[in-house]
Amino acid sequence: MDYIHAPLRDIDIIRERRRIDLNMSPISCNHSMDRVERNAIRLKRSLQEKEKISFAKLRNDIIKPGICTLCGACASTCESISLDDGEPKLTGKCTACGVCYNQCPRTITTEEGLVGSLREAYAAKSNLKEIKGQDGGVVTAMLAYGLEEGLIDCAVVTASSEEEPWKPVSIVARTYEDLLQSSGSIYSHSMTMDALMSAIRQGMSSIAFVGPSCNIDAVYKMQKSPRGFLHMFMRAKILKLGLFCMDSFDYGGLKQFIEGKNMHLGDIEAMKIRKGKLELTTATSKESFDLQELDAFRSSSCKYCTDMAAENTDISFGGVGTPDGWTSVLTRSSIGYEIFNEAVDCGYIDARVVEEEEMKRMLNLAKMKKVQMYALHRRQQG
Repeated sequence: MDYIHAPLRDIDIIRERRRIDLNMSPISCNHSMDRVERNAIRLKRSLQEKEKISFAKLRNDIIKPGICTLCGACASTCESISLDDGEPKLTGKCTACGVCYNQCPRTITTEEGLVGSLREAYAAKSNLKEIKGQDGGVVTAMLAYGLEEGLIDCAVVTASSEEEPWKPVSIVARTYEDLLQSSGSIYSHSMTMDALMSAIRQGMSSIAFVGPSCNIDAVYKMQKSPRGFLHMFMRAKILKLGLFCMDSFDYGGLKQFIEGKNMHLGDIEAMKIRKGKLELTTATSKESFDLQELDAFRSSSCKYCTDMAAENTDISFGGVGTPDGWTSVLTRSSIGYEIFNEAVDCGYIDARVVEEEEMKRMLNLAKMKKVQMYALHRRQQG
């Protein structure tokens, strides 16, 4: 219907539309209802092609643990669900279309909800032969680029103690040799904030900070909070480089576990968590152990953490999703995106955009971390 014959102000357009809505005929109302139904069918078909999610999953993940908000999003979008005594219940046939699960405000289904906002995701590896990193050695290569180009004054990183093998020690790296000392992952908490404050006291103004989400969140809060300590240091510019993390372990407990397997920490050349296993490599052998064996030594704070991908960073790095020898890289801020791509352009790093299946593997692991609090709540109820 062409009901606007001359330019109107916004308020006039709103009033005109409201007048037409109020005078809608029953035929027009039915047409609107048909359009809603068609959209619901289209959404169901789209979701069915991706993943089968039944109402049972919504019931187990959200309704039974008491996480349901009673908003009615599931019932309003599926004719087989009704609110009965203040609880969503299946009253018809479930086709596992996933509509109810994807509308629920308590489920985490979007990419941003799982790994945070990002500009681009890459699979990358270092082009520097001296670097023997955990996966693709990309963090060390990026830091090397930053130092050599004068973009950063130093980097706060974690190295292994010389006195106690595999015990984390935070250091202020100023040279390429310092960076090589810190390459690889250590699966125990590191006191990185002490090294950061040391760098600031030494007058460093451009600092790269490397750590898992818990350490990154400390920096983020100290920067952003009006009462944050770093809020007072206007000259301290910190590039936050986050590491994917599912678990961290008490150093003493980790040492006890490994020695209980007739191995010595000093003999271990590489340590890696992969596919639910702890892999330990020595000069003569490689052993792997189920992570469940290490539950007693898991850091208590990790049970309450839901951030696998270090979301409050400029760039996040991890060994999830991409092939062996590659690092998954999530560029988030403008400065992070630019520096990473400059390092690629200058030949420090080889990179490509991640493939759909690689991203899906990252999202799946991030989802496991996000919903572990729901599982904990269920166990406490049981």
